[in-house]
Amino acid sequence: MIRTAVPADVPAIHAMVRELAAYEKALHEVKATEEQLHEALFGERPAAYAHIAESDDGEPVGFALWFLNFSTWRGVHGIYLEDLYVRPERRGGGHGKALLTELARICAERGYERLEWSVLDWNAPSIAFYESLGARPQDEWTVYRLTDGALAELGGQR
Repeated sequence: MIRTAVPADVPAIHAMVRELAAYEKALHEVKATEEQLHEALFGERPAAYAHIAESDDGEPVGFALWFLNFSTWRGVHGIYLEDLYVRPERRGGGHGKALLTELARICAERGYERLEWSVLDWNAPSIAFYESLGARPQDEWTVYRLTDGALAELGGQR
């Protein structure tokens, strides 16, 4: 059901990224191209990794895209899950849990001590799913982000 992504999966991953963005009401924010995803996942210096959830007939029905982070407090790497998505018509079939189980397995195998991700506060079905697996919100932390003009200005490029 779960396998490591290969270059031929990039079009399906790209399509599912767009589907996820539409679900999150942010399709207009997607700028990533298939070429960028290919380079990030399979280029000379990969920046991210992906796993594919397949149907019984081998069709990609979901994906997890992740990268390594590092905890200065624990002194080891962890996994940051950037995107987890299962196509709506395939939800409830265990694909999401299988993807998270694979990432947890990788953490255990490699000695990573954290598996983290963000979820929109209005996404009650996903929150309930994550909590059913034992995940807990980090309510005391607030995520900050610099993008576009603010990032360019701070970086002296404007």
